[in-house]
Amino acid sequence: MRERKVTWGPVQQATCLIVEDSEFDSKKLTRVINKSLGKMKVEIATTLRSARRVLSQAEMSLILLDNNLPDGLGANFALELSRDARLANIPVILVSDWPSPFMWEKAASAGVFYVLNKGEFDGRYVHEALKLGLKRRREMN
Repeated sequence: MRERKVTWGPVQQATCLIVEDSEFDSKKLTRVINKSLGKMKVEIATTLRSARRVLSQAEMSLILLDNNLPDGLGANFALELSRDARLANIPVILVSDWPSPFMWEKAASAGVFYVLNKGEFDGRYVHEALKLGLKRRREMN
């Protein structure tokens, strides 16, 4: 089944941060974003430190986050994001090779929208996370 490309208007000016240390996986995630959303800008960070730098310099519409990174766990970073008023409303999808029960628990505490195995990640999760994120921001205002 071929996935339909959807135009989201303002999302085309939006940016997705992919926090992933594997070049292969970051390219795969970027392809899913481009295929499902068209012209959404993508920023890649290979460490949590570089992700923090990117987040301090630009606004993100979505974060795709690996759990096992060279300088820490994505689930812990998701908790960190949830405690920052400026970053807490960004939809986060945790995409990992081996989701663990501990990761699920931390992700739920952090308000992560989805915890997915990299093999099951596709555009429908991106669309739904963006919709839920927009709804969350409206409720907060």
